[in-house]
Amino acid sequence: MLAGGAAARLGGADKPALRVGGRTLLDRVLSACADAGDTVVVGPRRPTVRAVRWAREQPPGGGPLAAIAAGLRHTTAGTTLVLSADLPFLVPATVRALLAEAGRGGPETDGALLTDPAGRDQPLVAAYRTESLRRELALIATEHGSLTGMPLRLLTAELALRRFPHPDASFDCDTWEDVAVARARIRDDGNVLDEWISAAKAELGIDLDVDTAALLDLARDAAHGVARPAAPLTTFLVGYAAAQRGGGPEAVAGLARKAAELARRWAEEAESAGTGDKAEGSE
Repeated sequence: MLAGGAAARLGGADKPALRVGGRTLLDRVLSACADAGDTVVVGPRRPTVRAVRWAREQPPGGGPLAAIAAGLRHTTAGTTLVLSADLPFLVPATVRALLAEAGRGGPETDGALLTDPAGRDQPLVAAYRTESLRRELALIATEHGSLTGMPLRLLTAELALRRFPHPDASFDCDTWEDVAVARARIRDDGNVLDEWISAAKAELGIDLDVDTAALLDLARDAAHGVARPAAPLTTFLVGYAAAQRGGGPEAVAGLARKAAELARRWAEEAESAGTGDKAEGSE
């Protein structure tokens, strides 16, 4: 993962540390490739949501090819996922699809890269055969005397790559306008709850698949059948009880069903009481 660079169009700001949806750009990308066997981040050390291996290109700020070469020195994997650290909309499903696309070509291909909505190649959202990367970088270094400052097109021009179109995964934050767009999309998107839950799980250091619909139904039932403050209190109690039982999605789901049933019974009693009061008053 490439997390260096001068971020000149951001006034020299630490771009990977900028927050979108409550999480740094770097942490968002790290979460998208959490299944990686080994993760190398090329750039200055920063706090991260999970442990990574750090490397630096030589000289620092030497450009993407020098950074890729620095990262490759720390991996023995057959396939290398190369990502920039400023991709707010990259998600695990896209990473898995990209890796699958890279594997479809067989030994005759060198990997796969994303293309943006305009059809442009995105070589920093790509999965490459590691040996192909090493070969091409060595050839470029020999031909030009160094990898410093060399453009990415020199690397991809000679590789046999499959193209994987995606509408927004390659959106990157090069300017403050890009950052503002990303922050607005996170909050306006219909997936805002999923974004919030992902951020909360990362912040709390938990990894749990949450049945959002079931918990929202529970909160609705508690709010309507009991009282509005019962909604957050009930979901908290469900989470606490699930933790006491060892946690896991099955525990959360089972306890949410129990609490929802209790809320329904409570609401039925209230309705019955209301009906009874009316009947008694009419006698």
